[in-house]
Amino acid sequence: MNEKRRQLQQLQMMMSEFDRMTKDLESQIVIEEKKSGISDPNHFAYPTFAKAARQRADNLQVSIKELKMQEESLEQALEEMQAEYARASALEERDSAIRARA
Repeated sequence: MNEKRRQLQQLQMMMSEFDRMTKDLESQIVIEEKKSGISDPNHFAYPTFAKAARQRADNLQVSIKELKMQEESLEQALEEMQAEYARASALEERDSAIRARA
């Protein structure tokens, strides 16, 4: 269970970092668009840096979505492990009580 918790924390840290990076890229895109006076990505003179930053931000969003799916899967596995541990603990207590009476 500890390993699953550690993996879950790592995923959450990665998603947070990717989100921060996306916001940084988006603010850089706005700056580039203001400098060039062109905000339409389809315009022939749209800044190359803004195009690349936009693509990177989009890729980070896809990665965040994929990590979110992994997070949900890990959370479910952790819940199942905790339920199994609780059942095993209850059985152990019951067995100990039976042995104590015998």
